[in-house]
Amino acid sequence: MSILIDGLPAAPDDLAHQALVNYGAYTSFRVEHGGVRGLDLHLARLDQAAVELFGESPGEAEVRRLTALAVEGRDACWLRVSLFSPEIGHRNPSFVGRPKVMTVVSPPPPPLAAQMRVTTVKYEREPAHLKHVATFGATRARRSARAAGFDDALFVDDQGHVSEGVTWNIGFIQGDRIVWPQAPMLAGVTQVLIDRGLAGQGLSSQTRPVHVSEFADFDGAFLCNSATPVCPITHVDDATFGNDPAVLERLNRAWTSQAPQSVADDA
Repeated sequence: MSILIDGLPAAPDDLAHQALVNYGAYTSFRVEHGGVRGLDLHLARLDQAAVELFGESPGEAEVRRLTALAVEGRDACWLRVSLFSPEIGHRNPSFVGRPKVMTVVSPPPPPLAAQMRVTTVKYEREPAHLKHVATFGATRARRSARAAGFDDALFVDDQGHVSEGVTWNIGFIQGDRIVWPQAPMLAGVTQVLIDRGLAGQGLSSQTRPVHVSEFADFDGAFLCNSATPVCPITHVDDATFGNDPAVLERLNRAWTSQAPQSVADDA
């Protein structure tokens, strides 16, 4: 594992601050032969989060430069890019300014699973639209799901409307249409890339509220994130999904049809 902060070896004080103060944003992705699928989306999302959380962004060009520096000389790896400020703490949260950029390079992780059994949990990340570092609630939900005999948790609101999983988005299969839930949630890069590639696979999509009472109306369900582009969900609580392998393969091709973007290319 290699950790840099603003392109330099991480200092103990910066690492200690992040261990004690969970205020910040991040994104993470697989680097393949010097490229990243959806890199522009990752950088844009991080830029928007920086402005919202710190009042200022390092800028997409600078984050790209630090990303390229972190992965230099590596053919394949996993990269996490985090934003934080040592000026912000529990007693002094008012700092406004450019956050530091931490890059963490590690070996590519395996997919979450070959298939998943999940259970619904009433929960909404705070705030749901940000990929932030405060993960206590999400981790607790996953821990509770596994203690109950499931693989993971799917978040729903008080009315039973579906939003997202602990670290993934969910899509429902209905014939040749993919239904994405409409709810407070993170706009996942992998979800966007799959959606962009659907038409080329003869599939369409719809984004609308999805209620747990509708599960029986769907032919299948799958989760997606950067580490696990397409993973079938076989059960949500008592609901069972058949998941046609041919449709899952079309979803995977929708993902792979989105070419990696060069980390070093700043055009």
